[in-house]
Amino acid sequence: MTSSTTWDPALYLRFDDHRSRPFHDLLARVGANAPRRVVDLGCGPGHLTALLSARWPDAEVVALDSSAEMVAAARERGVVAEQADVADWMPSPDTDVVITNAVLQWVPTHRQLLPRWVDALPSGAWFAMQVPGNLGAPTHALIRELAGETPWRGRIDLRGEIAVAEPDEYAELLAGANAEVDVWETTYLHRLTGADPVLEWISGTALRPVRDALGDDYATFRSVLAPRLRDAYPARPDGTTWLPFRRIFAVARKR
Repeated sequence: MTSSTTWDPALYLRFDDHRSRPFHDLLARVGANAPRRVVDLGCGPGHLTALLSARWPDAEVVALDSSAEMVAAARERGVVAEQADVADWMPSPDTDVVITNAVLQWVPTHRQLLPRWVDALPSGAWFAMQVPGNLGAPTHALIRELAGETPWRGRIDLRGEIAVAEPDEYAELLAGANAEVDVWETTYLHRLTGADPVLEWISGTALRPVRDALGDDYATFRSVLAPRLRDAYPARPDGTTWLPFRRIFAVARKR
């Protein structure tokens, strides 16, 4: 994944059940029967790559990620993973399936890359992507709000809401690359437990740039953010917290 910040695989996997569900929903819409080469583009810690090998045991499954930490974690799971930048990748002529799950929001140029990738795929190949559509949610809005306050103003580089497109734009981009397209969105309602669970959820993803930018001041930022998140996502009487999470999916089959 394209990013100058570091990833913590263990922290990312803390909510594995919730984070993995969109991958299963995305993969279910891919109709490839006997692909030659399957690419997990932005494989993360590799915990889902094995599902691709299980579904297509005769295919060559290739896993890529730009994070050295994630590649190391994937290799510990036995995944043959390579460190590579998504923005520099292009499919080989025998690539019949590409899966990219919760990756492209970190690649500012991905809307330009999508038609190039699909154009390069052989006829009948499948391209499947999923990105979070929650950049306008309180989780992210509160981070941006706090980052603009003293003493953090100007110290944190946060991407804007244009990083991810709306479903209709993805449909147009992929259809314009001579593909049959299926695009949809889903809002999952995750039931979280524990103290400050929403803060813990975003600590492995949205707060990464904050952590890397602030260093020793990160703990203070978290302590100020925590009560704002509790107000935005109040705990229920039984102690659990609902987190609505919108995700955008697109599956394209090259004509």
